[in-house]
Amino acid sequence: MTQAGPSADLCLKCNICTAACPVAAVTDRFPGPKAVGPQLQRFRSPRHIAPEGSVEWCSGCGTCSSVCPHGVAVAEINIQAKARLRALDPPSLRDQMIARPELLGRLARPMAPIANLLTHSKPSRWLLERTLHISRHAALPRFARRTLRQRNPSRIASSPPRVADRKRPLLAYFHGCSANYYEPELGETAIAVLDALGFEVVLPPQRCCGLPLQSNGLFEPARAYAQSNIRSLRPFAEADLPIVGTSTSCTLALKHDYRAILGLEGDEVDLVAESTFDIFEFLSFRHPSFHNETDFAPVSARALYHAPCQLRSHGIGAPALEALRRIPALHVVESSAACCGIAGTYGVKQEKYDVARAVGAPLFAQAAAEAVDFIITDSETCRWWISEHTRLPAFHPIEILARSMGLA
Repeated sequence: MTQAGPSADLCLKCNICTAACPVAAVTDRFPGPKAVGPQLQRFRSPRHIAPEGSVEWCSGCGTCSSVCPHGVAVAEINIQAKARLRALDPPSLRDQMIARPELLGRLARPMAPIANLLTHSKPSRWLLERTLHISRHAALPRFARRTLRQRNPSRIASSPPRVADRKRPLLAYFHGCSANYYEPELGETAIAVLDALGFEVVLPPQRCCGLPLQSNGLFEPARAYAQSNIRSLRPFAEADLPIVGTSTSCTLALKHDYRAILGLEGDEVDLVAESTFDIFEFLSFRHPSFHNETDFAPVSARALYHAPCQLRSHGIGAPALEALRRIPALHVVESSAACCGIAGTYGVKQEKYDVARAVGAPLFAQAAAEAVDFIITDSETCRWWISEHTRLPAFHPIEILARSMGLA
């Protein structure tokens, strides 16, 4: 696993990362990932200069690391620089709040209808913008009254079931905050698909993956979440259970960020990382009969598929797109945009909203030009953001697959 610090020495200042950066292309406030990343990394130590403020405009999309021909962990360097800034300049109340979706979901769930009204009415959004600087135009999720775990108590497993008790191949579902507190229907759809394909799905103990905290430079609480997840998931990985997720950002955190950004080390960290799969990565590469034996019914529609930035950082291609193209009558247009713009909590912030919208503008324009019926993308925040700006419904690819399998 590439570590961010030493890799800065590999930078040849070719500026390929800057040319590919979706944020640098739309604003002068961000000079580019190379300039604020590997170029200045050698000066970042307690005895030298602190990180410059312009690194705050990095969205953390990971495009720079993906395109670097020399293997420099550019995005990881910039995220670590953000953490140093937060150590020098404490985070705002807003950043503390939006970086904790699990806490927000847990607090709002008992009064979900009221919480949804307060977070989506025009007066409330105006007040949130004036007081906390949360853009009144940004898409915010709705809280569910019952979580995925509350809806599926029989699937909750504190430890892996004994081998003798397993009637079918077993896997552990890492649902993350979104599928638990905000989109439990998506989690149930994923479980239904996996059940239909012959798997027994259990819900292991888990916390927020910590990525929102990490993205806002709050590394210590992010590490606490990460260490909790490693402890909870380790027994399932040791029992040779695949850990499968529907959120590309959550699975990327488990596979990559805990080690390369938060600096966690150890056999248990590696084991959990190597046992974690995006759901379509798992179906395509670990379940070969998925493509050969699954019957797909027609879904008559025209859709735009957008591969989220986090999915591209997995380095697995676009397995969901390959599966979607096997569904009869479904015409899928592939997004040509580098990023939708939201980047987790980035586009929610008032001062960054216009930049995030400009980054996503090519995607929104393509959706209109292609006259699609709906959007398909693997990331929850991408779905909410794209739907808000295109006025089109947005679905996770597993939902379209379920429709084709007669499970929706």
